[in-house]
Amino acid sequence: MYYSEDLVEEVRSRNDIVDVISGYVRLQKKGSSYFGLCPFHNEKSPSFSVSPSKQMYYCFGCGAGGNVFTFIMEYENYSFPEALKLLADRAGVALPEKEENEETKRQQNLRSRILEVNKMAAKYFYYQLRSENGAHAMKYLKDRKLSDETIHRFGLGYSNKYSDDLYKYLKSKGISDELLAQSGLMNVDEKRGMYDKFWNRVIFPIMDVNGRVIGFGGRVMGDGKPKYLNSPETKVFDKSRNLYGLNVARTARKRNILVCEGYMDVISMHQAGFTNAVASLGTALTSQHASLLRRYTEEVILTYDSDEAGVKAALRAIPLLKEAGVSAKVLSMKPYKDPDEFIKAEGAEAFQERIDGAQNSFLYEIDVLQKQYDMKDPQSKTLFYQETAKKLMTFESELERENYIEAVADRYGVGFDNLRKLVNRMALKGSTIKIPEKNHGARTEKEEGIRKSQKLLLTWLIEYPGLYQTVRSYVKKEDFTTDLYQTVAGLLFEQYEAGENNPAKIINHFTEPEEQNEAASLFHSTLSVENRGEMEKAIKETIVKILNHSIEERKNALDPMDMAGLQKVIADRKRLQEIQKMKITL
Repeated sequence: MYYSEDLVEEVRSRNDIVDVISGYVRLQKKGSSYFGLCPFHNEKSPSFSVSPSKQMYYCFGCGAGGNVFTFIMEYENYSFPEALKLLADRAGVALPEKEENEETKRQQNLRSRILEVNKMAAKYFYYQLRSENGAHAMKYLKDRKLSDETIHRFGLGYSNKYSDDLYKYLKSKGISDELLAQSGLMNVDEKRGMYDKFWNRVIFPIMDVNGRVIGFGGRVMGDGKPKYLNSPETKVFDKSRNLYGLNVARTARKRNILVCEGYMDVISMHQAGFTNAVASLGTALTSQHASLLRRYTEEVILTYDSDEAGVKAALRAIPLLKEAGVSAKVLSMKPYKDPDEFIKAEGAEAFQERIDGAQNSFLYEIDVLQKQYDMKDPQSKTLFYQETAKKLMTFESELERENYIEAVADRYGVGFDNLRKLVNRMALKGSTIKIPEKNHGARTEKEEGIRKSQKLLLTWLIEYPGLYQTVRSYVKKEDFTTDLYQTVAGLLFEQYEAGENNPAKIINHFTEPEEQNEAASLFHSTLSVENRGEMEKAIKETIVKILNHSIEERKNALDPMDMAGLQKVIADRKRLQEIQKMKITL
């Protein structure tokens, strides 16, 4: 539903950012801002800043930043409408009712009812585990070394040995056969009619990131097949878009997330203190899983089983994670089969050592590749290096490629120069390498310098509002490099023309958290100066640098026959000389 800008701004302005974030992070006042440990990455020294005057937060460690909406979206994993509703309810602001067609209402009602049925079933399974009927299931879990606290925390349960047990219970609560059929809790066939999908199994409730029960997993305690049974996909359960344990792992606030194969691995790891562990739900890791993980971490450690299936699963997951922008490492479980077995045998401290020593995913792929070749046979060895060279060619960054060539050369005893020549030779035959342009590094450094200057100017315009009156005749939004910078500058200039100074409102313009973080960073740039005179000098030099770059860019893009454009460039250069002569006063 569309909400007016005025309504969104009212909700934001009535939720003081310091008050809201104080409910999640312990803050201490230092000067005009508040500081605390960043909730979005692991740190020991506070670098997370909350500004009452800007009504914005920014972490100088990881770059997370934005307004109060951004914080709720990032911390709670809410969409913008969800964050808006939470903050509107907090401030007592009434949101307009959403107009929906009948089909939309019907689907939303169905999802709500399925969630309610799942909640009822989870409570029933939970009770059965603790009853006399569930004694052998409880013994099974205790034999797996699970504590009462862990069993309770994950809401583990038991489905009775009778195949109509849950059906009778839910029918007694007035649940219709139609809803039961759509819930995924029942099987239906012509001979038996409707009966429980799960019976005589330990039950693992599956929750979404907001802690709602969306499905179930059931494990047989004997030799029955299948060993694990999962809910089918329903209106609320999509196994390719959910991860078991993520509702807990997302709040662990650790540097990485551990991805393993099964429920018991996740539970065993959480019990040992590794509360950042998750698992896919009876399926291989998907691109949707990778995108979901990217919302919570920049690094994943694959802790798959050490058998052949585990190796294949890791090799499938690595490119998906890379494509999603997630760095991947692979943990060695040997000589044990899985994390559960490892932790029981060696303990949590030894497992943490394996985490700390997890292998770079590219080098893991090369190690797996090497096992396919006889390194004592010259021809086979050559083929291995050729295949490795093909993989090395996929790195577009020259520096990154060189680093990996060096690592592979050192690892497999081949000369660095020889391996680099092989990579380059194969590249000339039609590689994926992007050959660096001349002075590319110098140009990139210059572009970074310009962007930093533009960030500084935007920050100073917020810190010293009077500065806008000085530069308004010279600096335009078009003088900023990227679309996002131009948009922010344009919105800020519009505010000043209207007599307003509200940077937090500018963040509302962006819908994606990544854009909100980047926009917030434009108002939190810093430059170390010793006194006011140096600051005024730095501001003038920054303005000159920005305008000089803007003029050069426009001049280089001019058609040689565009006389009007050329005259404009000449006029702008004269105005630039005026700025160089004038005095900036704060």
